[in-house]
Amino acid sequence: MPHSVSPEPATLPAQEDSILADAPPLHALGEEEQEKEFDDINADSVPPVIAAVGNPKSDVKLEDLFNDEDSEDEDFPSSSLPARNVESSSRAEAIQLAPSAKYSDPEVMLAFYQRLFPFRYLFQWLNHSVKPSNDFAHREIAFTLQNDAYLRYQSFSTADLLRKDVLRLNPSRFEIGPVYTTNPRDRKTLRKASAFRPISKELVFDIDLTDYDEVRTCCVKTNICHKCWSFVTMAIKVVDAALREDFGFEHIMWVYSGRRGAHAWISDKRAREMDDARRKALAGYLEVLKGGSQSGKKVNIKRPLHPHLARSLDILKDHFQTDILSAQDPWSSPEKTERLLQLLPDKALNDSLRKKWDSAPGRSSTSKWADIDALAKAGASRTLDAKALLEAKQDIVLEYTYPRLDVEVSKKLIHLLKSPFVIHPGTGRVCVPIDLNKLEKFDPLGVPTVTELLGEIDEWDESCMKSEESEEKKMQDYEKTSLRPYVEYFKAHVATLLRDERVVKREREDGDAMEF
Repeated sequence: MPHSVSPEPATLPAQEDSILADAPPLHALGEEEQEKEFDDINADSVPPVIAAVGNPKSDVKLEDLFNDEDSEDEDFPSSSLPARNVESSSRAEAIQLAPSAKYSDPEVMLAFYQRLFPFRYLFQWLNHSVKPSNDFAHREIAFTLQNDAYLRYQSFSTADLLRKDVLRLNPSRFEIGPVYTTNPRDRKTLRKASAFRPISKELVFDIDLTDYDEVRTCCVKTNICHKCWSFVTMAIKVVDAALREDFGFEHIMWVYSGRRGAHAWISDKRAREMDDARRKALAGYLEVLKGGSQSGKKVNIKRPLHPHLARSLDILKDHFQTDILSAQDPWSSPEKTERLLQLLPDKALNDSLRKKWDSAPGRSSTSKWADIDALAKAGASRTLDAKALLEAKQDIVLEYTYPRLDVEVSKKLIHLLKSPFVIHPGTGRVCVPIDLNKLEKFDPLGVPTVTELLGEIDEWDESCMKSEESEEKKMQDYEKTSLRPYVEYFKAHVATLLRDERVVKREREDGDAMEF
């Protein structure tokens, strides 16, 4: 891959307490000749963050980064040849990516940061304004360096400063943390440690397919396929509906985690300012399944059904037939069939079902589900309570389809979560936003990898050179790649957020002006 990476200035002010003892040397990343060309960056995916009530295990990993801020033309670097002095660009000094380069190679990461990461839009998203403010300047950013050294409590007043530090350190991952009462870098200068505390952060939710291992039959652990991705699709539908209809949130963005899950970021001001108690309560509202993989019945809900659960069942019932019974065939083995029978309320009915299924070992889960009603109507049990059977079947649908959230991620302001548009370290895929209007069509295995994107830029440039076409308008690099629709979706999401933030600010200022 002939993709070149321009070096960046090596000299940056020393940062107290910012680099761990085992951090790698800060290599000189070079000259400033192409600095104007680059304005974006992306980071990398990280395991869910924890450290919550009742669970002191805090294995936080970083994989997030964000923003940028200059003019729109500078937002994404363009690899098109500038009109000025094209041939004099010092290509001999640029790092050349070998055709066999892997997404984890430092040169690949640096090229991605320089040419494709949407700094400016990420900055505006986290800052809630185009003008720098404490929403960004007091925000914690955490880096993981190439040697796994972990740098916490980093902060930047502008997107440009963040970009420069990322290009200087070339970290493998980033995470986004909360906004604090003061600049995180200055926390040790405060007289009272209690003066440094988190005050706001987006409300977040984490869906991870490893939490579905006991009900998905196609894959386990970190492996995924199109069949089990339907669990994530179902979860997004249910949680998104609850957040919008029950809580009135509007600025919700779902982001693919890069491998086996998705994250929700809620940027409404009400959501950002929620304290830990409110976050815990909201997470509890959405939590229905209780107990681990070895526990018994996981769904124990009151009747009549809460409107949220009634709506959820309405959303999930069709998915249960196609994505669970047909695609997953969850009761194909005798052991799993026994699990189903344990969830039914009538012993006589269970005995009849067991006898029928033992005589037909290859019977599908779709047929077994239909057998429940068929034998019940045939009078297999004289003591059968029809209402109890209906409720048991509803509980079974919820157990196999309802979202399995990592609620600990949602409960605390202090949790860090990987940024949108970072690169997942295990797959090389970009953590792209998910367009809910195209949710059913989203293909996690079709999300571009970093090496594919850099290759697409090269192919575009080569085709332009062969056709001897001169670009009248400088095209940004992301526009030459399959990353384009994801960046444009993110840009539109940010624009809507900023518009509403301006309205809220104006209303607050008008209210203050009337007080006298």
